[in-house]
Amino acid sequence: MILYGLKTCDTCRKARKALADVDFVDVREDGIPVNVLGDAFSRFGEKLLNKRSTTWKNLSDSQRSEEVLPLLQAHPTLMKRPLIVSGDSMWLGWDKSVQAELSDA
Repeated sequence: MILYGLKTCDTCRKARKALADVDFVDVREDGIPVNVLGDAFSRFGEKLLNKRSTTWKNLSDSQRSEEVLPLLQAHPTLMKRPLIVSGDSMWLGWDKSVQAELSDA
């Protein structure tokens, strides 16, 4: 299981603590593999884009109007976090439904 997020993100920290044997990838330092990002976008669509992030707020209007996938590739910190990948399964965020599903796994 791989968790893509930011080491400074409180939500990612909570997820990492709860998922004891998860591999962690800091998207600011390491980015997101193109195939993982593409799969996540095909599953979650625009929900993958975090429009409440500081990165989003600092983008120009022309940057905000770009297509989502290239924008996320250029600015991986725009991704909603965490993105958790296990085999063919993916989860986005760390709400109660994701927590319940992963605690049953």
